[in-house]
Amino acid sequence: MNKKKIINDPVYGFITIPTELIFDLVQHPYVQRLRYIKQLGMTHMVYPGALHTRFHHALGAMHLMGLAIETLKGKGIEITAAEEEAVQIAILLHDIGHGPFSHALEHSLVEGVSHEYISTLLMDSLNKQFGGRLDMALAIFNHRYPKTFLSQLVSGQLDIDRMDYLNRDSFFTGVSEGVISSDRIIKMLNVWNGQLVVEEKGIYSIEKFLIARRLMYWQVYLHKTVIAGEQMLIKILERAKELALDGKGLFTTPNFGHFLNNIIKKEDFMEDPIHLELFSKLDDHDIFTSIKVWANDADVILSTLCTHLIERNLYQVEISNQAPELHVIDDMVKKAMIRFDMDEDDASYFVFTDSIKNSAYRSGDGSILILMKDGSVLDIAQASDNSNLEALAKTVRKYIFCYLKELKD
Repeated sequence: MNKKKIINDPVYGFITIPTELIFDLVQHPYVQRLRYIKQLGMTHMVYPGALHTRFHHALGAMHLMGLAIETLKGKGIEITAAEEEAVQIAILLHDIGHGPFSHALEHSLVEGVSHEYISTLLMDSLNKQFGGRLDMALAIFNHRYPKTFLSQLVSGQLDIDRMDYLNRDSFFTGVSEGVISSDRIIKMLNVWNGQLVVEEKGIYSIEKFLIARRLMYWQVYLHKTVIAGEQMLIKILERAKELALDGKGLFTTPNFGHFLNNIIKKEDFMEDPIHLELFSKLDDHDIFTSIKVWANDADVILSTLCTHLIERNLYQVEISNQAPELHVIDDMVKKAMIRFDMDEDDASYFVFTDSIKNSAYRSGDGSILILMKDGSVLDIAQASDNSNLEALAKTVRKYIFCYLKELKD
């Protein structure tokens, strides 16, 4: 069978599946599941084009990784064929553990389990299925491989993951502020003392990359209506889980029901492989099919939230630099209690506060290093003459106040 397939990607044009092993991994059900998980969760509620999937992103990142490795090899960096394949596998599989609707539901279905942890478990499972041929890819993914720069390409502050998702998310949302010069950044990559660095002439492309990332967070990922949709989804899952654990039989798909009707913790994944196997079959369709049915449920909270989400009647979200005043929250809670004839605990599904944060760059934490023309290496924050970079290195925290729009009447 011919496994040297060509795929037409809307962002990069034609991309090639580089090896037979990578073709077999792409064909595996664990990776194919990513076709049914949207890359940006509820962002399509604001930007209708944002319906691209984790599968799109995985293939795009694999393609960019191939370009990065070719660039480094062209500069005399020793990278074997096995390492080249392994680092492409690591980036292809880096998001394999994402649950439905991506980050929105990361901790709603399973307690204290990150997608990175599940990604590692699924990669371990694939490694067994493929007779240990993913050993090197796993070592790179888990930052255990001696050539540090390979791991930095997969996960770091200037990694291939970010290069793909910024351009891809910009393309599908139509938000041009996120467009970065990934080709130029990749051409400027080099290795110094085993660390990934960017040559000095690429400094302005890196500045643009960091600014684009900050703008995309405020304009897309943390847009207040995106937050409203994601928070509503989270609250629906919280209510459904509360009802299910109280013994109420809710409609679900079998895979979804396993996680809704039971408390599954991190250690459970290690003790019984059934949890990982069922998780590997979950996607957006399981969740939204259930939500459509729950819109007619007898529970007022669940049915109200589900109907609101389906009809895009989302929470009103107020974002501010200061926490909302307690009397404002209390007044809204009382309105919910009266309007829906419920107690204060139940009203918390309709009125609540939270916080969001955005940091485009963290200096000193796996820094982006610039290789200067004199051979010295500086953190981008020191190498740049752009004073805005100091602001980008600060974590900005904002407060959100969410409530049903009808409570403002």
